[in-house]
Amino acid sequence: MTGVPALTVALVGSFALSWLLTGRVLAYLRRKAILDHPNDRSSHSIPTPRGGGWGVMLTLLPAWAIIATTADDPQRALPILVGAMALMAVSWMDDRRGLGPAPRFLAQIAAVVAGLSALPGDGLVFQGLLPFWADRLVAAVGWLWFVNLFNFMDGIDGLAGGEAASIGGGLALVAALAGLDPALALYGLAAAGAALGFLMWNWHPAKLFMGDVGSVPLGFTLGWLLLALAASGLWMAALLIPAYFLADATFTLLRRLVEGKKVWQAHREHFYQKATQRGRSHAQVVRLVLALNAALLLLAAASLALGWMALPAGAAAVVLLLAVLARPARAAA
Repeated sequence: MTGVPALTVALVGSFALSWLLTGRVLAYLRRKAILDHPNDRSSHSIPTPRGGGWGVMLTLLPAWAIIATTADDPQRALPILVGAMALMAVSWMDDRRGLGPAPRFLAQIAAVVAGLSALPGDGLVFQGLLPFWADRLVAAVGWLWFVNLFNFMDGIDGLAGGEAASIGGGLALVAALAGLDPALALYGLAAAGAALGFLMWNWHPAKLFMGDVGSVPLGFTLGWLLLALAASGLWMAALLIPAYFLADATFTLLRRLVEGKKVWQAHREHFYQKATQRGRSHAQVVRLVLALNAALLLLAAASLALGWMALPAGAAAVVLLLAVLARPARAAA
C-alpha cells in the first residue's frame, strides 16, 4: 500500500476516526465527571473534561499497526506500539489519581530504551559524530526530553493538537520528497489525521483536553518519527519541523534552572502561556505557532537541497515568534 491513494487514506481515515472517537470519549468523560478543574496554574476558567487523548491514540496505534505491515521491516514498529500503550496506561493513572514523578519517569525511560531498537539498525542519529553507543545514549536522552516537553507544551487549547498535526504532516512531506520508506510518510499522515480529528473538539474554546494519556504517548511516537528521520540522514529536517516546541520548552527550562525554581513542577511560564496572560486568546497564539510551523515545514523540505543553510532561517523565525509572544499586552494590541 503506497502512493497517493494510501497517503490519502492514512490522512482522511485517521481524521474521521479520531473525530468520531474523540466525540465518544467526550461523552464518556462528561458522564463520569472526569474534569480538569481550574487552579492557579491553569489557562482555563471552567471545569473541562480531560482525557481526550484516548481518541487520538485509539486512532493512531491501530493505524500504525496496519501501516507497519507495509514497512520494509514490519516488526520494527512493535516496541513503539507496545511502549505507547504502556505510557497510555501509566499516564491515565496519573490523569485520574495523580502519580509521583518517579513512576512516570521510570515508565518513560523503559519505553524509550525499548524504543531504541526501532531506530534504523545502521543509522546514526548524529551522523557519525559520536560512536554508536554514544549516539544511542544521546538519542535516548533527547527522546526522553521530547516526551516531557510535548507534555509541558500541552497547556492551551489547540496547541498540542496543532503541533502534532504539523510534525506528522511535515515529516510525511519530507519523507516522501526524500524517497524514504513509504511507511514513514504513512505514519506521519496517520498522526496528522488523528491530531486534526482531535483538534476539531479541542480548538478554543475547547470542549475537552488531551490529558497526559494523550500528550505523553503522542510525544513518544512523534519523537520516534523524528529520530528515525534524523537516522535516515535528514537531521536538519528533524530539527526544523518541531523547532518551536523545542525552543519554547528548552529555553523555559533553562531559565527556570537559572532562577533556582523546581523545574518538575507545573507552571505558567512558557512563552505561549505568557502570551495568553498578556491578552492574546488561545486561538491567536495557536494561529501564530501554526504560521511559524508552515514556514518551518517549507524550510525542512528546502533543507533536502540546502542542507545546513536552512537552519539560520529557521532559527531566526523561531526567535522572532518568541519575541512576539513575549511582548507586553500594550505592544500586542
